[in-house]
Amino acid sequence: MHGTITATPAKRKLWKSLYFQVVVAVTLGILIGHFAPGLGAAMRPLGDGFIKLVKMVIAPVIFLTVSTGIAGMGNLGKAGRIGGKAMAYFLFFSTLALIVGMVVANVVRPGGGMNIDVHSLDAASVSTYVEKAKDHTFSDFLLQIIPTTTASAFTSGEILQVLFVAIVFGISLSQMGKRGEPILTFFRQLTELVFGVVRIVMLAAPVGAFGAMAFTIGRFGIGSVISLIWLVATFYLTSILFITVILGLVTRAMGFSIFKLLRYLREELLIVLGTSSSESALPTLMSKLENAGCDRPIVGLVVPMGYSFNLDGTNIYMTIAALFVAQATNVHLSLGEQTALLLVAMVSSKGAAGVTGAGFVTLAATLSVVPSIPVSGMAIILGVDKFMSECRSLTNIIGNAVATIVVARWEGQLDMTRLNDALAGRLPPPQIGDPLAEEDTTPKPVSHSFH
Repeated sequence: MHGTITATPAKRKLWKSLYFQVVVAVTLGILIGHFAPGLGAAMRPLGDGFIKLVKMVIAPVIFLTVSTGIAGMGNLGKAGRIGGKAMAYFLFFSTLALIVGMVVANVVRPGGGMNIDVHSLDAASVSTYVEKAKDHTFSDFLLQIIPTTTASAFTSGEILQVLFVAIVFGISLSQMGKRGEPILTFFRQLTELVFGVVRIVMLAAPVGAFGAMAFTIGRFGIGSVISLIWLVATFYLTSILFITVILGLVTRAMGFSIFKLLRYLREELLIVLGTSSSESALPTLMSKLENAGCDRPIVGLVVPMGYSFNLDGTNIYMTIAALFVAQATNVHLSLGEQTALLLVAMVSSKGAAGVTGAGFVTLAATLSVVPSIPVSGMAIILGVDKFMSECRSLTNIIGNAVATIVVARWEGQLDMTRLNDALAGRLPPPQIGDPLAEEDTTPKPVSHSFH
């Protein structure tokens, strides 16, 4: 149950902290990948194995937190209101991210002067991504939300399918009244069990981060970034600008600092940096946000939705990368064509949500319906896409953390005292993977003071 604990947490030995372990692991991964690329590339199974371990527990985590959250509300109108507010937030800021990327690409022109002949490009190298994009239209995306069977939702790896089943079960459970209380109690006990599994899985985070980073540097090499350094730098700087300025203004209006939030989530951000996957930090992100005063049902509903609908980093990447390809191949796009590109990107960014390599697949889906830009131009950035995927994932997870806190504040379900204590380091951090012991369905006190 949320409280107002303000005692300074006891200091742990540095080497025992997950943050320190992941920093060391990522550093070692970079060094081995650079100085022993063959060995680094061979470390790929470590990173892939960790991501598979995390994905193994994501489905039960989402199902249990969402279904118990909705049932615990006892008010279906409230659940609908929260979902509606979250979607409004997602659509606004996802669109804003696309616009920011387009403006920056037009001002900086990272592909200007490259004068690349389209016929000299290796179209076969990106054909796989183009084929995937054809299979992920917006209508297909909507149909894929509905699983073939209830069981298949948990085996498909599709977050939205699990979310859909969880919402349906939560609504049904809430309508059972007192007859459903034993089931709700059982689900809450299962939640504690599953988060205990998450805690065990997170012990492997440093190993996973090491393997993934060693593979990335060993396979692609830092040198592959040099030739396209202006594109990579433009994307990273734009993402930093979006986080610190735009999201920074949002957090300031909500009464807290974006920089304190980044420090609070440093372990999750490092794991995402090492693995290039925002899913690798999903369970612990939910624990951290709940520990910081966000209502459990809101965390359980908004965070999984955000992983498919609030991809700020992916959206920034899409418009910058699309205009980069056009500039590099000397394709001039009028304002009307750029507007059309923006509109297509708004739809395709949802159509490829949850797809492996979503950023590149989404880019292929966008370019394939904008004939002015050659899809084969994606081959130019294929070599550095892996390095940009890390920034995409980092921006995505930060955007989802901010969105969850904002929605909780809008609903009056954010304990501002606890949030400020957590961000200031006055609260002991949650044991990785632990949920709070009890469900607290009382409204959280909201402070109206701004810092």
